[in-house]
Amino acid sequence: MIGGKWKPVILFHLTVGKKRNNELMKLIPSITQKTLTQHLRELEDEGVISRIVYNEVLPKVEYELTDYGWTLKEILYMMCRWGDTHIEQKYDGKAAVLQSRELEASR
Repeated sequence: MIGGKWKPVILFHLTVGKKRNNELMKLIPSITQKTLTQHLRELEDEGVISRIVYNEVLPKVEYELTDYGWTLKEILYMMCRWGDTHIEQKYDGKAAVLQSRELEASR
């Protein structure tokens, strides 16, 4: 359900708060729009995230974790910490991880 390259990343960013599609694209610059849309739909179908549509002149859509999705928070944070350790061990401090202020603030 949360396997693959991008789903855990998408979910991790949603642990910080609601996000619009374009915000997720900026936070995950390597993902394609098609892949992001597909993963958001799959996560919504699984009940992990909810899609909120605001009835405005310019339609506004936000994504957030459901109560069920919030149960993944600790797992996602542990995976992130393990990834940091793995990069340090594998690359002996010669690799850099791109981090946003949001990522740092959530730890």
